[in-house]
Formats: sequence, structure tokens, C-alpha cells
Amino acid sequence: MECWAEGKPITPSLQYSITPTFHPPPVPILEIQNLSKSYRQSSGDTTVAIGNITCQVEAGEFVSFVGPSGCGKTTLLMSIAGLLAPSSGRVIVNGKEVAGPPPGLVLLFQEYNKSLFAWRSVLGNVRFGLDARGSHSGNADNKARALVDLVGLKGFEKHYPWELSGGMQQRVAIARALAYEPEVLLMDEPFGSLDALTRLELEDTLLRLWAELKTTILFITHDIEEAIYLSDRIWLLSRRPSQIIQELRSDFPRPRNQVTTRAEARFMQLRNDIYRQIGNQGAP
Repeated sequence: MECWAEGKPITPSLQYSITPTFHPPPVPILEIQNLSKSYRQSSGDTTVAIGNITCQVEAGEFVSFVGPSGCGKTTLLMSIAGLLAPSSGRVIVNGKEVAGPPPGLVLLFQEYNKSLFAWRSVLGNVRFGLDARGSHSGNADNKARALVDLVGLKGFEKHYPWELSGGMQQRVAIARALAYEPEVLLMDEPFGSLDALTRLELEDTLLRLWAELKTTILFITHDIEEAIYLSDRIWLLSRRPSQIIQELRSDFPRPRNQVTTRAEARFMQLRNDIYRQIGNQGAP
């Protein structure tokens, strides 16, 4: 139908009903709900390691826990991994409550040199991660070699763990963990026993792998600056029995640089704030 006014056709305006698009909030890949953990001593006394912890981690995040020595960080990580049963509360990974080691989650231990298989070469250790996931195809070796190359160990495929430095062994452990293609990677002070320069180098290697593979990482460290440099968010734990006393966001631009990022004034301000918070906790 055409309408005319003053000899000119008028096209009727069309009315559209626009329904706003609803975007549901992201579902956390990991939820810790009112988690606590106590130990019964041989004397009959009870030691409370974790008081009450509740937090969430979104898919693809890099989150760190920092707290006083002996506050239960490793106990918390072992509980998340399903290796310790919590005294109360629960852990949920991908919507399912953890009742044992869940699929899609890998824990990288602090003592990496003890976790590597001495009888397997570098390639064999990395290949184990693929085998554990059920990848027995002829392409598995190619995948393992690609991961060895990704962590900077190309040319060392046939070497055995005892022939490698500590930093190289840790690279093998990281590559083996990533070979399993975990959705969530738990890391318990993975660089704590390394020298300072190797530690900085592996921090950058880890960030590069995390950016490429989109794995969610939950990281435990005693090093405040390491937590700031690596993380999206940092949770500060109180002394034992541990609770989350503060959540801080490390919103420095990515990719980060060991020199320029650490030189920013607010990097040092955040470092000092965290140091004061932990220092105020005192000794257990």
C-alpha cells in the first residue's frame, strides 16, 4: 500500500519489536564452597588446616593463592584435586562435585624431579600424558614432539631426566601435564626450587603456553611478585586455619614483560600492600 502527501509517495515506517539478547553470566569452571579441612593427630588433638574458603574461578583465568608459610595452601590444592577429602564443604569442577581426581584436571607437584619417570626419555615422559588421555594414535609422537618444542626443549627428546638441569626437568613436567590437555591446571609452587634467572624464564614460558592453550591455571606461590606478574587475580590467605582475607586484581596489560611490568609504580604498590597484609598475619 502506498500513501501520498502533497503529490509524493510516503513509505510507511516499519515497526520492529526488538527483544534484548540475554547473556547468562559465565559458569565458573571451578567452585570452592565453604571448604574446610582438619586433621586428627596421634595425640587425639585436632589441627584445623583450612578454616572456611569459598571462591570461584572462571574458564581461562590465571589465579594465584598467596599466604604465610604453613597456612595450608598445599592442603587446599590437594583437596581441589580430589586427593584429600575435605572435612566439610565441597569442590565443583565443570558442574560436578569432586569425589576423587576429576577428569580434565591435572596437579603439577612442587617436587617435579620426583614426579618424572627416570626410565623414560623426555619424549617418553611427555608421551605419557597423551597415553593417560587415551591417545594411542600414530600421531601421538608428533603431538609430544610439538609440546617438547613448545616448552623450548627441541633437541633433547632422547635425553633422560637425570641428564637435564632443574629448569629443563620442570619444562618436561609442564609439557607432560599439558599433553593431558587439562581444562584446569593446578600448580603447587612449581618454580620454588629454581634459581632466580631460570624462574623468570619459566614464568614467561608458562604465560606463553597459557595464552596459546587457554588452560585455566590455579597457582600457589610464596613469591608475591611472581603472583602479581603471572595472575589475573590473587587471593590472600590468612594464617592457619586459612581463610581468604582479600581478593586483588592484577590488571597489568598482557603480554607482560619482566622488566617493564615489574618497574611500574603500581606493581610495587600492589606488592607492598600484599606484603603488609601477609606480614600482619604473623607466625602460626
